[in-house]
Amino acid sequence: MNTSVFDHPWLGGLFGDTETAAIWSPESQLRHMLAFEAAWSRALGACGIFDAAQAESAASAIEQADVEPQALAAGTGADGVPVPALVEMLRRVAPAEAVHKGATSQDVIDTALAMTLRETTALFLARLERLIAALTALERHFGENRLTGRTRMQAAVPITVGDRLLSWRLPLGDHVPRLKALRLRVEKVQIGGAAGNRAALGDRADAVVADVAERLGLQPTQKAWHAMRDGIGEYAAVLSLISGTLGKMGQDIALMAQQGVDEIALSGGGGSSAMPHKSNPVLAELLVTLARFNAAQLSGLHQALVHEQERSGAAWSLEWMILPQMALATGRGLGAAIDLCGKVERMGTG
Repeated sequence: MNTSVFDHPWLGGLFGDTETAAIWSPESQLRHMLAFEAAWSRALGACGIFDAAQAESAASAIEQADVEPQALAAGTGADGVPVPALVEMLRRVAPAEAVHKGATSQDVIDTALAMTLRETTALFLARLERLIAALTALERHFGENRLTGRTRMQAAVPITVGDRLLSWRLPLGDHVPRLKALRLRVEKVQIGGAAGNRAALGDRADAVVADVAERLGLQPTQKAWHAMRDGIGEYAAVLSLISGTLGKMGQDIALMAQQGVDEIALSGGGGSSAMPHKSNPVLAELLVTLARFNAAQLSGLHQALVHEQERSGAAWSLEWMILPQMALATGRGLGAAIDLCGKVERMGTG
């Protein structure tokens, strides 16, 4: 039984987003974890912690390992994380002493998360650019048309379509530098070892960190961020801001589409089983729903900022429950908003 709306057999038709789901899929997460383990073995070899040839042998075996995500379920249930089970499998196919030496489960999982966020940011930046372009095109076509400006849901003074479109488009432009700035704060390698102080690496810790970061295309760090989750909290906040902007756009369109108001004409509206004359603004409503969902999730994600001492199992695993859902909601919202712009046939009056 599948209970998530994002990949539900029929609710997924409304909420699902294939590209975002692929980035956050178990297969993608596992691929990133294996990439970390291979880079880790090579880095320890390159930094002289053990034989470089043995390290390369281990890394090659890790890259070729055939691990099914389902094979990690029992181990995760027992250990709270999938990494011990994964490492046990890898040590069966690679020189055991050259696998995972000096790393900890959180290093693997958080580095995989950093790689996932890198892919997510690239996708969302591309979609933001497309959406900004689509709204700019609507301004060119309909921007001079007239609308009734409304404040507190009451008629105010006349405005243009361009006036309203600007309130949708300009915040999107602000979200682009917000996302880009976050890259330095979340696309960073996680290396701390057992208690976050890299003690197992001795005086070669900085060299190992730099080597792994370079191999994976991530930023090195001065200290492990095992218990410092502000970057993740900030990332979630930006996701909610993006969704909120899209929700404002969706709310406006739904109100403009009301019968009797008729300030916008959309193609391909949703049908009703009881009232065939209706054309429901489904995508506009969806943007409102997703905005409210992410706003609600943000408070839970910020609860995950509170880690006790050097590592928290409870706060950390709360992150796993919430952050992927927020990313899926944001991805779907951006895709839906782009589609919605393409359905606009008329805005305002000439």
